[in-house]
Amino acid sequence: MTTSKIVGTEAGDARITWHEAAKARLVLAVSHGAGGGIEARDLQALAAVLPEHGVTVALVEQPWRVAGKKVAPAPKTLDVGWRGVWPALAAPGLPVVSGGRSAGARVACRTATELGAAAVLALGFPLHPPGRPEKSRAGELLGAGVPTLVVQGGNDPFGKPAEFPEGDYRLVEVPGADHGFAVPKRADIKPERAVTIITDAVTAWITILE
Repeated sequence: MTTSKIVGTEAGDARITWHEAAKARLVLAVSHGAGGGIEARDLQALAAVLPEHGVTVALVEQPWRVAGKKVAPAPKTLDVGWRGVWPALAAPGLPVVSGGRSAGARVACRTATELGAAAVLALGFPLHPPGRPEKSRAGELLGAGVPTLVVQGGNDPFGKPAEFPEGDYRLVEVPGADHGFAVPKRADIKPERAVTIITDAVTAWITILE
């Protein structure tokens, strides 16, 4: 069952689209990046697959997207929006895994401990701006403070898997994929396989969380 709800936050109105599991034991709350919305292929794939495994998926649209703006606000404002929707995400009384893609992954990492997240899912974590490895955001990832899964494209200009530091998290690579998990025609895997790698990795990880 899919339902949507507008939630007021100090950053404006956000929207949660619930993809409910029949017998849920966890909620996976995931938000989008700075350049797109919840229509992202990875987010939609997770919403389609995980409810079958007892995980309710909540796709969260940040206030700037709900308001129709084209440019994301500063990270601090994104955190305010995420904090504002958290009570609604926790309302079912289930453990909540905090997640997102790109900028949304950074938000999840920065706020996980504060909000009491059970774990963090980081899809396409932007380790650094393209071509600027010295501007590392590794501290956000390493500071999440809860079990963390990173799913990263093998050719992501925001940080290839080999660039990630050692730490207490798991990293799964999508071979040849870019920041949006798209793969070129010459790649060893097809686009459908790239999506399956993501959903299989998240399913295997999230189903063993307690």
